[in-house]
Amino acid sequence: MPTLVEIVPYDPEWPLHFLEAEADLRGRLGPAVLAVEHVGSTSVPGLPAKPVIDMDVTLTGLSAIAGAGACLVDAGYEPRGNRYDDDVWAFLLKRSAPDLRVSLCAPRNRTHRHRLLFRDYLRCNEDAAGAYARLKEQLAKRFPFDGDRYTSEKSAFIQEMVSRARAQFR
Repeated sequence: MPTLVEIVPYDPEWPLHFLEAEADLRGRLGPAVLAVEHVGSTSVPGLPAKPVIDMDVTLTGLSAIAGAGACLVDAGYEPRGNRYDDDVWAFLLKRSAPDLRVSLCAPRNRTHRHRLLFRDYLRCNEDAAGAYARLKEQLAKRFPFDGDRYTSEKSAFIQEMVSRARAQFR
């Protein structure tokens, strides 16, 4: 059954939800964790977003993903697979908002690097963050029950911001 693409105003509690989830993940996954990063729209102060805390967990290597994934499943996360064939494995924990989406990856993963560049660019470029907010709201209205289309329609904008970030953060 399709779910509604819901964009809500920024919630100043989102960073706290991230910190709680980060502590839980580090406790569950132990020494395999190199870093836990808050990514996605909830990581950008002031940006409207779907009420989902997106987190990238960098592990010691690809070989650690299977064990970490099993740990997440045991904790109630739904496996969402490796949708883009990029060695990033997603898991979703549905709860009374916000949900948690955890992506497991190895060091130097390209998708993870792009997410960080995009996040950091939006954090320091108010105009870009505003344009992204408007785009998200327009797409949520156009594709209210098509999350895949909503996501794919943002791709060109995201790629442009990643390119700008590369140039800015050199």
